[in-house]
Amino acid sequence: MKYFLSEVSIVSIRKITFFVFFIVLSFQCLAASLSVAGGLPSHSELKAALSAVVKEDNGGFGFNMWATVVDRDGIVKAVTFSGNERGDQWPGSRVISAQKANTANAFSLPGFALSTANLFTAVQEGGSLFGLQFSNPVNTETAYCGSPQKYGSENDPMVGRKIGGINVFGGGIALYNNEGELLGALGVSGDSSCADHNIAWKVRHALMLDYVPKGVNSSQDDNIVYDIVDGVSQSGWGHPACSPVAIKIAAELPKTHPVRVKKGK
Repeated sequence: MKYFLSEVSIVSIRKITFFVFFIVLSFQCLAASLSVAGGLPSHSELKAALSAVVKEDNGGFGFNMWATVVDRDGIVKAVTFSGNERGDQWPGSRVISAQKANTANAFSLPGFALSTANLFTAVQEGGSLFGLQFSNPVNTETAYCGSPQKYGSENDPMVGRKIGGINVFGGGIALYNNEGELLGALGVSGDSSCADHNIAWKVRHALMLDYVPKGVNSSQDDNIVYDIVDGVSQSGWGHPACSPVAIKIAAELPKTHPVRVKKGK
Protein backbone atom coordinates (compact mmCIF):
# COMPACT_ATOMS: atom_id res chain seq x y z
CA MET A 1 0.00 0.00 0.00
CA LYS A 2 2.78 2.36 0.95
CA TYR A 3 4.59 1.47 -2.26
CA PHE A 4 1.43 2.20 -4.27
CA LEU A 5 0.94 5.59 -2.59
CA SER A 6 4.59 6.39 -3.18
CA GLU A 7 4.21 5.64 -6.89
CA VAL A 8 1.07 7.80 -7.11
CA SER A 9 2.83 10.65 -5.33
CA ILE A 10 5.77 10.55 -7.71
CA VAL A 11 3.48 10.58 -10.75
CA SER A 12 1.47 13.49 -9.30
CA ILE A 13 4.57 15.51 -8.55
CA ARG A 14 5.85 14.96 -12.07
CA LYS A 15 2.54 16.08 -13.55
CA ILE A 16 2.45 19.19 -11.36
CA THR A 17 6.07 20.03 -12.21
CA PHE A 18 5.41 19.68 -15.91
CA PHE A 19 2.27 21.81 -15.65
CA VAL A 20 4.10 24.60 -13.78
CA PHE A 21 6.94 24.50 -16.29
CA PHE A 22 4.48 24.76 -19.18
CA ILE A 23 2.70 27.77 -17.60
CA VAL A 24 5.97 29.60 -16.90
CA LEU A 25 7.23 28.94 -20.42
CA SER A 26 3.95 30.15 -21.90
CA PHE A 27 4.10 33.40 -19.96
CA GLN A 28 7.73 33.93 -20.96
CA CYS A 29 6.87 33.46 -24.62
CA LEU A 30 3.91 35.82 -24.34
CA ALA A 31 5.99 38.48 -22.59
CA ALA A 32 8.71 38.18 -25.22
CA SER A 33 6.14 38.58 -27.97
CA LEU A 34 4.52 41.62 -26.38
CA SER A 35 7.79 43.39 -25.66
CA VAL A 36 9.35 42.52 -29.05
CA ALA A 37 12.03 40.85 -26.91
CA GLY A 38 13.91 44.15 -26.69
CA GLY A 39 15.12 43.66 -30.27
CA LEU A 40 14.24 44.66 -33.80
CA PRO A 41 10.89 43.57 -35.25
CA SER A 42 10.50 40.53 -37.46
CA HIS A 43 9.19 40.82 -41.00
CA SER A 44 5.70 39.78 -39.91
CA GLU A 45 5.64 42.20 -36.97
CA LEU A 46 6.76 45.08 -39.17
CA LYS A 47 4.19 44.24 -41.86
CA ALA A 48 1.36 43.97 -39.33
CA ALA A 49 2.20 47.32 -37.72
CA LEU A 50 2.62 49.08 -41.08
CA SER A 51 -0.60 47.66 -42.53
CA ALA A 52 -2.60 48.77 -39.49
CA VAL A 53 -1.22 52.33 -39.45
CA VAL A 54 -1.69 52.88 -43.19
CA LYS A 55 -5.43 52.38 -42.72
CA GLU A 56 -5.56 55.47 -40.47
CA ASP A 57 -5.70 59.13 -41.51
CA ASN A 58 -2.07 60.26 -41.69
CA GLY A 59 -2.53 63.53 -43.54
CA GLY A 60 -1.51 62.31 -46.97
CA PHE A 61 -2.99 60.51 -49.96
CA GLY A 62 -3.73 57.28 -48.12
CA PHE A 63 -1.36 55.32 -50.36
CA ASN A 64 0.20 51.97 -49.50
CA MET A 65 3.72 52.07 -48.10
CA TRP A 66 7.11 50.42 -48.03
CA ALA A 67 9.01 49.97 -44.76
CA THR A 68 12.60 48.99 -44.02
CA VAL A 69 14.42 48.35 -40.74
CA VAL A 70 18.19 48.46 -40.34
CA ASP A 71 20.29 47.56 -37.32
CA ARG A 72 22.87 49.78 -35.65
CA ASP A 73 25.47 48.74 -38.22
CA GLY A 74 23.22 49.79 -41.08
CA ILE A 75 22.48 46.21 -42.11
CA VAL A 76 18.99 45.74 -43.55
CA LYS A 77 17.00 43.40 -41.29
CA ALA A 78 13.50 43.57 -42.79
CA VAL A 79 11.71 45.03 -45.83
CA THR A 80 7.96 44.92 -46.35
CA PHE A 81 4.96 46.70 -47.89
CA SER A 82 1.36 47.28 -46.83
CA GLY A 83 -0.41 46.40 -50.10
CA ASN A 84 -1.35 42.99 -51.43
CA GLU A 85 1.57 42.91 -53.85
CA ARG A 86 4.71 44.93 -54.53
CA GLY A 87 3.08 46.99 -57.29
CA ASP A 88 0.45 48.38 -54.92
CA GLN A 89 2.88 51.06 -53.71
CA TRP A 90 5.41 53.21 -55.54
CA PRO A 91 8.20 50.84 -56.67
CA GLY A 92 10.80 53.58 -56.14
CA SER A 93 9.83 53.91 -52.49
CA ARG A 94 11.36 50.56 -51.58
CA VAL A 95 14.89 51.91 -51.81
CA ILE A 96 13.84 55.31 -50.42
CA SER A 97 12.49 53.63 -47.29
CA ALA A 98 15.85 51.90 -46.86
CA GLN A 99 17.70 55.20 -47.34
CA LYS A 100 15.56 56.81 -44.67
CA ALA A 101 16.25 53.99 -42.22
CA ASN A 102 19.97 54.27 -42.94
CA THR A 103 19.93 58.04 -42.43
CA ALA A 104 18.05 58.01 -39.12
CA ASN A 105 20.38 55.31 -37.81
CA ALA A 106 23.53 57.00 -39.08
CA PHE A 107 22.74 60.39 -37.52
CA SER A 108 21.11 59.39 -34.24
CA LEU A 109 22.99 58.65 -31.03
CA PRO A 110 22.22 56.68 -27.86
CA GLY A 111 21.36 59.97 -26.17
CA PHE A 112 20.01 62.04 -29.07
CA ALA A 113 17.66 61.19 -31.95
CA LEU A 114 17.39 62.91 -35.32
CA SER A 115 14.61 61.95 -37.69
CA THR A 116 15.09 62.44 -41.43
CA ALA A 117 12.45 65.18 -41.23
CA ASN A 118 14.71 67.11 -38.85
CA LEU A 119 17.47 67.28 -41.46
CA PHE A 120 15.67 69.06 -44.31
CA THR A 121 16.59 72.67 -43.48
CA ALA A 122 20.07 71.89 -42.18
CA VAL A 123 21.20 70.38 -45.50
CA GLN A 124 20.04 73.25 -47.70
CA GLU A 125 22.72 75.49 -49.20
CA GLY A 126 24.01 77.70 -46.41
CA GLY A 127 22.65 75.31 -43.78
CA SER A 128 24.68 73.89 -40.93
CA LEU A 129 24.80 70.42 -42.52
CA PHE A 130 24.93 71.36 -46.21
CA GLY A 131 26.58 68.55 -48.16
CA LEU A 132 25.39 65.80 -45.83
CA GLN A 133 22.94 64.61 -48.48
CA PHE A 134 25.85 63.85 -50.81
CA SER A 135 27.67 61.65 -48.29
CA ASN A 136 27.19 57.92 -47.73
CA PRO A 137 25.86 57.04 -51.21
CA VAL A 138 23.40 54.22 -51.80
CA ASN A 139 24.95 50.82 -52.41
CA THR A 140 23.31 50.22 -55.79
CA GLU A 141 24.39 46.57 -55.82
CA THR A 142 22.36 46.03 -52.64
CA ALA A 143 19.46 48.20 -53.81
CA TYR A 144 18.88 46.45 -57.13
CA CYS A 145 20.25 42.94 -56.71
CA GLY A 146 18.14 39.80 -56.75
CA SER A 147 14.74 38.96 -58.14
CA PRO A 148 12.04 41.66 -58.00
CA GLN A 149 9.57 38.87 -57.14
CA LYS A 150 11.21 38.73 -53.70
CA TYR A 151 10.92 42.47 -52.99
CA GLY A 152 9.14 43.06 -49.71
CA SER A 153 9.23 39.41 -48.66
CA GLU A 154 11.16 37.86 -45.77
CA ASN A 155 13.82 37.07 -48.38
CA ASP A 156 14.06 40.54 -49.90
CA PRO A 157 17.51 40.74 -51.55
CA MET A 158 18.43 43.78 -49.43
CA VAL A 159 18.16 41.80 -46.19
CA GLY A 160 21.54 41.08 -44.65
CA ARG A 161 23.32 43.76 -46.69
CA LYS A 162 24.28 47.40 -46.14
CA ILE A 163 22.19 49.84 -48.18
CA GLY A 164 23.73 53.23 -47.36
CA GLY A 165 22.12 56.37 -48.74
CA ILE A 166 20.99 59.67 -47.24
CA ASN A 167 17.43 61.00 -47.33
CA VAL A 168 16.43 64.32 -45.80
CA PHE A 169 12.65 64.46 -45.72
CA GLY A 170 10.08 62.82 -43.43
CA GLY A 171 9.84 59.07 -42.89
CA GLY A 172 13.00 57.90 -41.11
CA ILE A 173 13.26 57.53 -37.32
CA ALA A 174 15.61 55.79 -34.88
CA LEU A 175 14.50 52.80 -32.80
CA TYR A 176 15.16 52.63 -29.03
CA ASN A 177 14.20 49.72 -26.80
CA ASN A 178 12.91 49.91 -23.22
CA GLU A 179 16.46 50.08 -21.89
CA GLY A 180 17.09 53.17 -24.00
CA GLU A 181 19.42 51.23 -26.31
CA LEU A 182 19.62 52.48 -29.87
CA LEU A 183 18.95 49.36 -31.96
CA GLY A 184 18.81 50.82 -35.48
CA ALA A 185 16.13 52.67 -37.41
CA LEU A 186 12.92 52.47 -39.39
CA GLY A 187 12.24 54.06 -42.77
CA VAL A 188 8.89 54.30 -44.55
CA SER A 189 8.02 55.71 -47.96
CA GLY A 190 5.10 55.86 -50.35
CA ASP A 191 3.03 58.95 -49.50
CA SER A 192 3.75 62.65 -48.95
CA SER A 193 6.88 63.20 -46.88
CA CYS A 194 4.78 64.65 -44.05
CA ALA A 195 2.46 61.63 -44.00
CA ASP A 196 5.52 59.38 -44.17
CA HIS A 197 6.79 60.90 -40.91
CA ASN A 198 3.43 60.45 -39.19
CA ILE A 199 3.25 56.83 -40.33
CA ALA A 200 6.81 56.07 -39.23
CA TRP A 201 6.11 57.57 -35.80
CA LYS A 202 2.95 55.50 -35.34
CA VAL A 203 4.61 52.28 -36.54
CA ARG A 204 7.50 52.80 -34.13
CA HIS A 205 4.98 53.32 -31.33
CA ALA A 206 3.12 50.13 -32.27
CA LEU A 207 6.41 48.22 -32.14
CA MET A 208 7.17 49.69 -28.68
CA LEU A 209 10.57 50.92 -29.84
CA ASP A 210 10.04 54.62 -29.11
CA TYR A 211 12.02 55.15 -25.90
CA VAL A 212 13.48 58.30 -27.47
CA PRO A 213 16.04 60.02 -25.20
CA LYS A 214 16.04 63.54 -26.65
CA GLY A 215 15.71 65.45 -29.92
CA VAL A 216 15.63 68.87 -31.59
CA ASN A 217 11.86 69.37 -31.36
CA SER A 218 10.61 71.62 -28.55
CA SER A 219 8.88 68.51 -27.17
CA GLN A 220 12.38 67.06 -26.63
CA ASP A 221 12.00 64.29 -29.18
CA ASP A 222 12.55 63.67 -32.91
CA ASN A 223 9.10 64.79 -34.07
CA ILE A 224 8.87 66.79 -37.30
CA VAL A 225 9.25 70.57 -36.90
CA TYR A 226 7.00 72.95 -38.84
CA ASP A 227 8.53 76.38 -38.35
CA ILE A 228 9.53 77.53 -41.84
CA VAL A 229 8.32 81.09 -42.39
CA ASP A 230 9.11 82.90 -45.65
CA GLY A 231 11.56 80.15 -46.51
CA VAL A 232 13.46 80.34 -43.21
CA SER A 233 13.28 77.77 -40.40
CA GLN A 234 13.21 79.48 -37.03
CA SER A 235 14.97 76.58 -35.31
CA GLY A 236 17.18 75.44 -38.17
CA TRP A 237 15.51 72.01 -38.15
CA GLY A 238 12.27 72.77 -40.01
CA HIS A 239 10.46 70.71 -42.64
CA PRO A 240 8.15 72.03 -45.39
CA ALA A 241 4.42 71.71 -44.76
CA CYS A 242 2.42 69.33 -46.94
CA SER A 243 -1.13 69.77 -45.68
CA PRO A 244 -2.96 71.26 -42.67
CA VAL A 245 -4.16 67.78 -41.71
CA ALA A 246 -0.63 66.35 -41.66
CA ILE A 247 0.54 69.27 -39.51
CA LYS A 248 -2.31 68.75 -37.05
CA ILE A 249 -1.66 65.01 -36.77
CA ALA A 250 2.06 65.60 -36.15
CA ALA A 251 1.36 68.21 -33.49
CA GLU A 252 -0.84 65.71 -31.64
CA LEU A 253 1.58 62.77 -31.85
CA PRO A 254 3.19 63.50 -28.44
CA LYS A 255 -0.28 63.01 -26.93
CA THR A 256 -1.84 60.35 -29.16
CA HIS A 257 1.36 58.30 -29.55
CA PRO A 258 3.75 59.59 -26.85
CA VAL A 259 7.35 58.44 -26.73
CA ARG A 260 7.97 56.07 -23.86
CA VAL A 261 10.31 56.56 -20.93
CA LYS A 262 13.04 53.99 -20.36
CA LYS A 263 13.23 52.01 -17.14
CA GLY A 264 14.68 53.83 -14.17
CA LYS A 265 14.46 57.28 -15.72
